[in-house]
Amino acid sequence: MTEIAYVRGDATAPRGEGVRIVAHVCNDLGGWGKGFVLAVSRRWPEPEAAFRRWHRERAANDFGLGAAQFVQVAPHLWVANLVGQRGIRTGRGTGVPVRYEAIDRALGRLADKAVELGASVHMPRIGCGLAGGRWGRVEPLVRERLVERGIPVTVYDFGA
Repeated sequence: MTEIAYVRGDATAPRGEGVRIVAHVCNDLGGWGKGFVLAVSRRWPEPEAAFRRWHRERAANDFGLGAAQFVQVAPHLWVANLVGQRGIRTGRGTGVPVRYEAIDRALGRLADKAVELGASVHMPRIGCGLAGGRWGRVEPLVRERLVERGIPVTVYDFGA
């Protein structure tokens, strides 16, 4: 059975050959300005522009918790904007913004796209940074939605 590969490195520089999808979690407010998205924007402008447009035009599309948007940034490279966070952390003790059920739905959409493209998936520990989630809750979702469908997954822990 396929396992999740854990590596040290930068998820915006996905390893390997073939079609690759870099996945990350976004909030449902349309905000893009802290955390992993900054690394995404430094490397490619398209995912941020597409996300902001998707949010701005949300009355006429599927934007919302559990949705996924796929943005091609190179011939064999895509970025998946996964809406898995309700709002943002405000520091007022209102709880964490991560929504595991939304991440689960978005991962299902990611799996369908990865199968369609014959792609591997590359990600940081999604939902566990600013969203405040626990990898112990997210990892089983990644296993069930992606790994069990035979999709190669690499999780990057930033650092040398």
